[in-house]
Amino acid sequence: MKTWKRFATFALLGMLLSWAIAACTPGPDSPSDSASDRPQVEFWTMQLQPQFTDYFDRAIATFEAENPDLQVRWVDVPWSAMESKILAAVSAKTAPDVVNLNPNFATLLAGRNAWLDLDSKLSPEDRQQYLPNIWKASTLGDNSFGIPWYVTTRITIYNSDLFQQAEIAQPPTTYAELAEVARQVREKTGKYAFFVTFVPGDSGEVLESMVQMGVTLVDDDGNAAFNTPEGQAAFQYWVDLFKAGLLPREVLTQGHRQAVQLYQAGEIALLGSGPQFFQTIEQNAPEIARVSAAAPQITGKTGKKAAAVMNLVIPQDSDRPDDALKFALFVTNPENQLAFAKAANVLPSTAASLADPYFQDLPENASALDRARIISAAELADAESLIPAIEGVQQLQKIIYDNLQAAMLDEKTIDRAIADAAEQWNSRGF
Repeated sequence: MKTWKRFATFALLGMLLSWAIAACTPGPDSPSDSASDRPQVEFWTMQLQPQFTDYFDRAIATFEAENPDLQVRWVDVPWSAMESKILAAVSAKTAPDVVNLNPNFATLLAGRNAWLDLDSKLSPEDRQQYLPNIWKASTLGDNSFGIPWYVTTRITIYNSDLFQQAEIAQPPTTYAELAEVARQVREKTGKYAFFVTFVPGDSGEVLESMVQMGVTLVDDDGNAAFNTPEGQAAFQYWVDLFKAGLLPREVLTQGHRQAVQLYQAGEIALLGSGPQFFQTIEQNAPEIARVSAAAPQITGKTGKKAAAVMNLVIPQDSDRPDDALKFALFVTNPENQLAFAKAANVLPSTAASLADPYFQDLPENASALDRARIISAAELADAESLIPAIEGVQQLQKIIYDNLQAAMLDEKTIDRAIADAAEQWNSRGF
């Protein structure tokens, strides 16, 4: 338990997915059936009530009709409470049968064999339903511990009015172009082009950017692999932007939500987020929504695209692993994934769902959200979880961010900062 407590903080690589459920408010535990003699599969989700209560009530009713010898008890857990609840349940061997988690947090417990190994349980036909790159997000070493569920890729949302004022014709597609846009927006408008956080416990966007720039974070043995020319160039990129005054100083102290607030206030020109954020802008800042448009995700020389994934895992101590797997496959089958993705404005992890016209064709009188959805879906075929599924990934992010901040503040040279980061990671103790 000591190690679990030490690292029991959700990695915010699922930050984009939180916007998909931002309008939800947590509800009470919701059993789908009254007391019964039928065997029960207990299913935990993460902050999906009350917005999706009707969806799950219908889905569970369908599953129970198809499997009359089973019943499902659905329990919805607030986002902020899931880590403590599932850690306690796994430790006490009272975990539910199926759990909705962020793969980066689930990896922590996968290293302790908390989850059912799916490789010997799934048929090739079952596994082939899912996008291969997205499947990898729920693997540790050679073992599969989770089934992909809903996904988001990051897109670029930009303020066309600020772009026009800055005389920028097209949104940036690479980090090199982003640096030029940042300079031009600052010079022409006095505002900042974007906000990205360097707060250790917040978004992993900067860590992902390093991978997109060609940095390998850790080697096959789990040791630091980022003290390289590519790693030094990535450190240099962010330090240069900060020292040139092209990033607000608050990037050192404020999290991703500050970026959202600044964009809605018209104080930054672009934001990396999910398509569903257009709904938030329309609600909170309709004037900004009218001048907002979508563009593909910004990437580096690798061309890699980041995806945030939610999955379903089955605890090793489940009394009904086969029934749990049957239900997890039902929730994530192409038909149900398509229905949930439409309801939640997220993306599915199955190839058949993604091929639906809803993700391929713009409707007549397409809205900004429609365009964003098509752009996001187009990225998904080759998008992936860019942060390695390793134990202590939160500590890796903290070490890198702390040393980046030291370089930004002239407390260390870039060479010293990256060398210290590598040494600190390699000498970590779990």
